Amino acid sequence: MSVETANRNITELLPIGQTACRLLFQECYKSGIRNVFVTETYRSQARQNYLYAQGRTRPGPIVTWTLSSHHQSRLAWDIAVGPPNVLYDASILNKVGAIARKLNITWGGDWVGSVDRVHFQIESTWKIPSGYKLEGTVTIPTSSTSQIQFDTKEEIPMSQLWNPVSPAMQTAAEAFIEQAIKDGIIQAVHLQDLQNKQMTTDRLLGLYITIDQRRNATK
Repeated sequence: MSVETANRNITELLPIGQTACRLLFQECYKSGIRNVFVTETYRSQARQNYLYAQGRTRPGPIVTWTLSSHHQSRLAWDIAVGPPNVLYDASILNKVGAIARKLNITWGGDWVGSVDRVHFQIESTWKIPSGYKLEGTVTIPTSSTSQIQFDTKEEIPMSQLWNPVSPAMQTAAEAFIEQAIKDGIIQAVHLQDLQNKQMTTDRLLGLYITIDQRRNATK
């Protein structure tokens, strides 16, 4: 592979790196963030040297501050954001970073002096934190034209699904969620799940609370 081309292959990471990356994308999916994708995984020393030269001995903006990266150790990956958001949407990257902290994954957005919001890495001693696990098959997208796919055999019990007593209540809930999406408060995936009968009562209640709090905060 040319030093000018980024390697986006997840399997080029060490097994522990693959697990950490998949867990992060799983938790993003469960949080409603589904339009993020991997832009680079393993990076050879030659490519690291090539990137380091940019903005120094080669034209272009500086894109890295080091000649030694966790990418070379196969323990790091970079991401970006797909439509409808801009490629490096800080609000989405910040949300992913907050999820990474809970998983003990180092996020470049927390670095001082050389902030790198698209970068995530782990140490070779990393373990899945207590309370988390890979719950199914996580397909990680490597382009802006696809979204995270999460396939789990565990079906949501019917008792947990939101089942309105009347069509009018369903219509009102859809209108409420749709307006919150237009206001940029939540992701469109929530409306899709509501319409596809995949919305739990607890999740819908949580959305109502979140939307109400954010709207009150802007008054």
